[in-house]
Formats: sequence, structure tokens, C-alpha cells
Amino acid sequence: MSDIIQLLPDHVANQIAAGEVVQRPASIVKELLENAIDAEAAKIELIVRDAGKNLIQVVDDGKGMSETDARMAFERHATSKIKGTEDIFKISTKGFRGEALASIAAVSQVELRTKQAGASIGTNIYIEGGVFQFQDPVQTAEGSNFLVKNLFYNVPARRKFLKNNNIEFRHVIDEFQRVALAHENLEFSLYHDDEAVFRLRKGSQMQRIVDIFGRKLQPQLIPIKEDIIWCQLHGFVAKPEGAKKTRGEQFLFVNGRYFKSAYFNKAVQEAFDGLLLPGYIPTFFLYLELDPEKIDVNIHPQKTEVKFEDEHLIFALIRSTIKRSLGIYNVAPSLDFEKDPKIDEIMQKSFPSKANSGTVKMPEIIVDRDYNPFLQEREFKQTEISNLAEMYHQNISAEPSKINLFEDEDFDEDLMRLPSGYWLFNKGDRTLMLDLGRMHRLVVAESTRPSKKGVPNTHALLFSLEYHMNEIEKNKYKSIKKFLPELGFDMKIAHESVLRIDAVPEGLKETQVMKFLEDLFEILEYRTEDEFMHFYQNQWNKMQSKSRFDFIYKKDAEQLIRDFTALGFPEFLPNGKRCFYEVPFNDFKSKF
Repeated sequence: MSDIIQLLPDHVANQIAAGEVVQRPASIVKELLENAIDAEAAKIELIVRDAGKNLIQVVDDGKGMSETDARMAFERHATSKIKGTEDIFKISTKGFRGEALASIAAVSQVELRTKQAGASIGTNIYIEGGVFQFQDPVQTAEGSNFLVKNLFYNVPARRKFLKNNNIEFRHVIDEFQRVALAHENLEFSLYHDDEAVFRLRKGSQMQRIVDIFGRKLQPQLIPIKEDIIWCQLHGFVAKPEGAKKTRGEQFLFVNGRYFKSAYFNKAVQEAFDGLLLPGYIPTFFLYLELDPEKIDVNIHPQKTEVKFEDEHLIFALIRSTIKRSLGIYNVAPSLDFEKDPKIDEIMQKSFPSKANSGTVKMPEIIVDRDYNPFLQEREFKQTEISNLAEMYHQNISAEPSKINLFEDEDFDEDLMRLPSGYWLFNKGDRTLMLDLGRMHRLVVAESTRPSKKGVPNTHALLFSLEYHMNEIEKNKYKSIKKFLPELGFDMKIAHESVLRIDAVPEGLKETQVMKFLEDLFEILEYRTEDEFMHFYQNQWNKMQSKSRFDFIYKKDAEQLIRDFTALGFPEFLPNGKRCFYEVPFNDFKSKF
């Protein structure tokens, strides 16, 4: 029987290995940005087209590569980051495996132009599908310029499973954010289809967070800082009002590397215990600095999983530090108060020391021996009684007050309020228990439908509202703005990142507009344009269901029932939930 085991060709092995490293365009963005940082670049530009499917270009002003290094960089397990086994346990660079560039080149067309500082000429190298094509000298700027074109062109099955451009570009932004947040001392730029999305200057961590997520986040941020012998923790957490129901603004970094940890996320959640509504997640940006030998990043090719030697101690450090900061900034009570330096000044003035004053004089007590408290009280009572008598005689002929503290309701026997927002209603010979909240949703949904002429029912605002968007929200707005007029919205970008709202759908109150837009951008996190209408309607229904009907005036309840009757008194919502139940009185009679 012949042998059947054989070695795979290099290009096939590279394509298989690429499945771990290159999952989507965002994976390439992460690897190339991290390589630029390891090359000690001070300015990094990321250029993508079609969400990275057709082009991902990273330009940096780092050290660059020699002619030999440029060729070797695309070989499997070729790296300049480590030399031996012992280096794996004290990794301080972003990359170290030597697999990324080989994997990227195996599933795309890659061109590299690079030049070292002081060199007279650079190198241009081109690889297609993992197969080397040519290498030529070229005149180029110092640093490196990577161009990755036509991702998965030679693996159609992988390309077919990529999502649409909106979703893939959202993943690209995620990776860009993670790298940019960890390196506020570098300049970053992101361009998508020749349009600038981010231009980040170098500065403080606070400036970097605000530049990415917008100015409206700045007043909510609380600084976090703790420095112990073996670990330093710093960063920011947002106040409870900045919490959200979806994840997206939770960032953990260790030694400048982004990582994910459900365990440390729980530490932050516990620090906010009692301050957040159920289901809400706090926003935080936390940075850990500790000895590289105390962590292990060599777990997964994505390098987002990190193992810590003292995991439980770091958990306690995160939780206690956040709790203390929330207490200091009067967000939550704290037992660890810091001493106010003004206290010493006050104590010094109130209780001067012997060194600062002469002989201390003993305090004196002066007693008025002629004071009689009972005499004064008797005089006060006599005056009060005479004043009351005078008031009574002056107003004795006044008519009783006509102020009614209770609503003058028409107590119709056909409608009665029940606890928890439900109502009883006699309709013919049936008695129904109504859920006014669900009935209201149907009434509003009907009123907000476009008219037969195709013109949406809109409500013009007396004063335009302004919503300040960050770059992520701006990108989401551009993807859905074509749907907004037919839904009853009239809004446009006034200047830079300010969205001006001039009209909203009928049924949406002015006080609800800003919160509705925030929720809308939140649910669009990874949704396609085609899914927008479905999720918009769900979000609209959620907002309407938040209108509490635990207590409304009876006349309003009657008007709502009239509007609901005009719809035909439908029993069910589109999602199958009931608007009312018939009360089984015959079953109740048997109980007696």
C-alpha cells in the first residue's frame, strides 16, 4: 500500500494559516498598524477603500527596512521581535510570531515600498497570492508603505462570507480605535474612500478619548489612578449616566496592548454596584502597566487574550480603585476619603498653637441672671392669640375656598383604573382588561405612517435641535440618511459634526429626540442598511412602550380608547402580544 501522508505546498499552508490571522479586513488593519508602532513611527496613516475589501494601505515614518529585510518579512516565522525561547516570556513589542505578513500575502496582492533613514534609495516588492513576483529599487519616503489589494481574491468562498461595507468598516474603526487609544503620543489618520474619518493629534489620554468619542463624553469622565510596587493602573471611567445597554466603549490595555477580559469587566461592574440600572454597562478606559514577565500574550494569534500571574490581585485593584474614585468625585459613598489640605488651615486659625500666639486666654462664660424664659413665652402666646382673633373677625364672612384638589372626572362606570397601569373597560356585554401602553403603540404607529400621497407625517420644531456626533456616529448617519425623510425626519449636518434637526415624526416629543437618536445609533452598531427599517421600528416601539400609563387622567384614557376603536380595536400587536384580555367573570362566579 502506497504512502498517503505528504507535506503541503507552502502557498497552501500559508492560506490555511491565514484563516487564524486574517479573518476580515480589520484583521489586516490591526497587524499593519501594530507593525508601524513596532517600527517606532511617530505618524501613521490608514487608507481603506470599500471597507478594506479592495485596498488597505498603511503609511508610516518609522525605521523602514533594508532590501533583504523587506524580502524576508514575508517568509513564515521570520521576525525581528524575538531571538530565542526566553524572549517569548518577556514580550514588549506588538508582534512576535512572524506569521502576519506571510498570511496576509497568501490571500491578497501585497505591495511594499520602504526605505531606511539615511538610505539613498528604497525597495519596492510585490507578492501575489503568496507567490513572489518582483523586487525593484524605488524612490520613496523614509519608513514603510504597505498596500494590501483585493483581499481573498484567490479564496472566493472566504470573500463571499464578508459582510457589507458598513459592517466591515465598523470593524476597521474598532481596530483603529484600539491602537490609537493605546498610543496617544502618536499621530493617527484614517481615510475611507478618499474621505477623512479621523485625524488624531498627539496629546494626553483624555484628548485622545475625546477626539475619538466626541466632546459630550468629556464631562462624564472620572480619572482613575493607582500606583503600587508591581503594577500601575490609570485611565478613566464614565459616570453612571454614561452607561449603555450595549458594549462598545469598554477598553482594557496592558503595556499598550488592547486585550479582552470578562473577568476584569466584572471587576468594573462590581465597582458600579448599586449605581446602574439592570442591563446597563459602564464606559471605561483602563490602562495597566506591569512587568512583561508577569503576563503571557502568546495564547492566540489575535493576541487579544492575556494571562496574568496575579489575576485576583489585579481584579481587587481595579474594583477598589474605581470605587474610591467614584467616592472622591461624589458619585458614590466611599470609606476612603482623602484629606483636604484646607482642613489644616482652618484648624490652625481656629486652634492656634503656642508657637504662633502668646498666652492662651481661657474662655469666659457670661450669664444674665435677670433672664426669665417663662415671662417671654407668656407674652408671645398672648400676642399670637390676639392676632388670630383679629384674623378670624376680619374673614368671618369669607366664602369657602373653591379650589378642588381632586380632578373633576366623569366617573363613568364603563372604565375603571386598576393597579400597575391596567384598566377595566365594559365593551358591550364583555369586560376587558386593557394595556394602554400597547394600545398607544398601535395608535402612534398608525399616525406616523406616510399618508396616501406618500408624504410622511412630520412635526416641525419651533427651534432646531443640535446633536453633536462623534466620527463613528457621523459614519452611521451617512449610511441611513436616505431613509430619514420617508420616516418623518428633517435633519442635516450643519457643520463638521453637528447634526441639526428641524422636524421629527408625529408622536416623538422634543424631549425624546436626543435619547432616541442615541439609541438609534447604538442599535446600528453592526446592522446593515437593509436591516435598518426593521430595527428602527423596534426602537420606535420600545420608546413608545416607555411611556408609562400607571397614572393618566381618565379623559386621556377615554380618548385613547376612542382612537384605538377607530383602528378596529385590534387584539394583537404585530409581534403577537395582546393589547387586552377578556375577564372571565363566569369563572369568578364559581368561586362564590
